[in-house]
Amino acid sequence: MDYTDSKKLELAKKIYLYLGAIFITSLVVSNLIFQKFFFWYPFDIEIFGLKLFELSVGILPYPITFLVTDLISEIYGKKKANEIVIAGIFASFFSLSIIYIANEVPAIDVSPVDNETFTNVFYLSGLAVLSSMLAYLFAQFIDIRIYHFWKKKTKGRMLWLRNNFSTFTSQFIDTFTVIFLLCSFGALPWDMFEGLLLSGFIFKVLVALVDTPLLYLGVYFFRKKFNLEVNEEINI
Repeated sequence: MDYTDSKKLELAKKIYLYLGAIFITSLVVSNLIFQKFFFWYPFDIEIFGLKLFELSVGILPYPITFLVTDLISEIYGKKKANEIVIAGIFASFFSLSIIYIANEVPAIDVSPVDNETFTNVFYLSGLAVLSSMLAYLFAQFIDIRIYHFWKKKTKGRMLWLRNNFSTFTSQFIDTFTVIFLLCSFGALPWDMFEGLLLSGFIFKVLVALVDTPLLYLGVYFFRKKFNLEVNEEINI
């Protein structure tokens, strides 16, 4: 990349900012909406009493976070990817503090959302954020570490390998940890543990396979737009 081109450098910084915004929004929203569950039955299969797929809606935006960190890792490097992860952790805990304060403020009689409804919908998000953050902390740093391990080994080639290998490993760790903690805290019954674990992991694997072409498209855009060589990163 030509760092004397101030316009391209400024564009690279803006794109990094926008990717960070997508990442943080996806992470925070997934923690807030986790209590609603939905079904999607593409296969007539049951796993530990649960059909594929019965999932929390919180899983829908979550794979976006791994796609974004893989793209940032590929283009901006390991350090910038880790910075986004840390920013996401801060944003999640900050949103949690706002929820706690809002829950303590009494609702007026004509409020469309009363105290009990607010507590049932949002206050339990504290468990989700705590569980998710512990799982997320392990999973995201492992994802970035594995991604860069394979990037170094393949010298910037075989993008599909490092994307899927890092995502599969980190997603299993994330899914196991968050469901285990939610069951431990009593937010979910233990008899749903195995079914939710396998159903959630399989769903995330399918999503990871689907998002691989999107990662290729994103990397192609960056390399063409900023004249990047294979394995070259943008330093901002």
